[in-house]
Amino acid sequence: MLQKLRDKTSGWIATAILGLLMIPFLFVIDTSYLGGVGANNVAKVQAPPSWWKSAPSWWPLSLLWQHHEISTEDFRARLEQARMQQRQQQGDAFDPREFESQDNKLKTLDQLIDEQVVRLVAEDAGVVVGDATVRDYIDSIPAFQTDGKFNADQYRLALAQGTPPRTPAAFDTLVRESLQQSLIPVAIAESGFTTKSEFERVLKLMGETRDVELALLPTPAADTAAVSDAQVKQWYGAHASDFRQPETVSIEYVELNGASLPPASPADEATLRKRYEDEKSRFTEAEQRLASHILITAGNDAASQKAAEQKASKLAAEARQPGADFAALAKANSQDPGSKDAGGDLGWVEKGAMVKPFEDALFAMKAGEVVGPVKTEFGYHVIKLRELKGGQGKSFEQVRDQLASEQLKSDNDKVYAELSGKLVDLVYKNPTALAPAAKDAGLTVQKLGPFSRTDASGIAANPAVLRAAFSEALVQDGTASDPIELGPNHSVIVRVTQHAAEQALPLDKVRDRVIADVRADRTAKAAAKAADALVERLQKGEKLQALAEAEKLQVSPIPGLPRTAPVPSPAANQAIFSAPAPAEGKPSVGRVELNAGRYAVFVVNKVTPGDIAQVPAEQQGMLRQQLSQIDGGAAAQAFVGAMRKRFKITIEESQL
Repeated sequence: MLQKLRDKTSGWIATAILGLLMIPFLFVIDTSYLGGVGANNVAKVQAPPSWWKSAPSWWPLSLLWQHHEISTEDFRARLEQARMQQRQQQGDAFDPREFESQDNKLKTLDQLIDEQVVRLVAEDAGVVVGDATVRDYIDSIPAFQTDGKFNADQYRLALAQGTPPRTPAAFDTLVRESLQQSLIPVAIAESGFTTKSEFERVLKLMGETRDVELALLPTPAADTAAVSDAQVKQWYGAHASDFRQPETVSIEYVELNGASLPPASPADEATLRKRYEDEKSRFTEAEQRLASHILITAGNDAASQKAAEQKASKLAAEARQPGADFAALAKANSQDPGSKDAGGDLGWVEKGAMVKPFEDALFAMKAGEVVGPVKTEFGYHVIKLRELKGGQGKSFEQVRDQLASEQLKSDNDKVYAELSGKLVDLVYKNPTALAPAAKDAGLTVQKLGPFSRTDASGIAANPAVLRAAFSEALVQDGTASDPIELGPNHSVIVRVTQHAAEQALPLDKVRDRVIADVRADRTAKAAAKAADALVERLQKGEKLQALAEAEKLQVSPIPGLPRTAPVPSPAANQAIFSAPAPAEGKPSVGRVELNAGRYAVFVVNKVTPGDIAQVPAEQQGMLRQQLSQIDGGAAAQAFVGAMRKRFKITIEESQL
């Protein structure tokens, strides 16, 4: 029987059958192959090919489209940057739960999408960033400078200490991509301008003052009239969204914290010596070479290349002459702006810091030797190795304390890992309850809830725990989660024990709230009506002073009120300056709501435009530049928005 099956699954018949089987398979493979968002990405930006702008976006023609994807790692990194910035700005007022809102995540994702849009635009336009531009930009970064000049040692140190650490080659690539994608929007932004008439109009508006009279109405009396059943039902029906109980869960969890576990015993001498022997190479100081160079740049044509090589050869020969001053030759001839003034000094160089041809030559040299020309992507180099150091190892006694500390941490990590692994194995055997696993592991089960997404506290306030607690898998199945990492050697396993879907609160439970809302609405409307009545009387010709005496109101004159003054409040100032200028013999009147539902009525008697002559010329220049920047920024933003409409953008919100 098996032989018959083997015979029938070979040859052209089998090939035809497999071909037919592939057709339904196409409909179940990862959608990333068909132009959708891949499993590890949150968004995809697609643009039609430059040679077919009207290419359809449906598969298989979508395969012709250019695209860039935004990975979950990139999104999480950007979100974490935004979190750190808001935490620094807001301090104790920072609310991590509010930050984790879907709207906030989509706002962060929007920024990443805009970046990929302009990147595709640049690629489509054929924007290329040259090596010299990248190098000039890096040289201009203050973090890489010493006394205002680029310092190679500072450059490598700053990259190594960055988050994440980067090699010079990786940073070059990052700078090149950033310059490429920013070139077009930056050029548009720099093209912004403000005409003379626009500028003068803004100056007059900014310096404008208004002579105002303000009368504050008394605090509205609270409404105590009865609210009928019909009114209660009408309000409840019209404001149903205000009376809903949010989705809630209750959880049980087992927390494993390495800091609370008994510490491991210090390692003995034999263990430390064995670790030293196994990791001896780690305690060898990296070899460093003190180098100088002369760079001769060249164009892309053969003649330019040959001329540059010949000049570098001549300089190399001069540098090898007895008594030659290499630093003077570099100052007179080198075309590297970062090292020329320092006599070609590149500082102490480690492997991995320079481009490969340069590095290969440098680390093959002897101290005092001069080699060249060495060709790289930057041109032709003449290199001098002045000194070398490193390569020596440290003794066991020199690093014993470090080894002991590392071994103790390793042993503590091992204890945590073993207990964590044991807990996970026990939970997987019975994922619908945590108590048995916790008991066998010597841990306790804790409970929390019910809580919603907005009022979670304790361990549930952690964004990862909150996402897991409200995930469909845990809510529907009632099984335990995978370990959720809270920090180094600190994790938790949670299980949803109760779940209540979002639902409307019945009227009988919120009746008192409804009545209070109806009365508050009546009070607010009565206060607004009283203010509107006074405004109407003023518009008909009554004077504010006479009206205030009749209504027992106090009038406060505010002569020369500036536009920027928050008087009597920011909202009131905005309302006063939003009112039209008074016509001849007829003041401009209005009303504004202040705190606690109180209203004020105001009369604008006079408007005085700002005096341009009073603004110093230097300040005018700065302001005009700022207005031009605002105009350019708006133009760049409009450009990106227009490009987004031309592209196809796919977002996978479930990955946020």
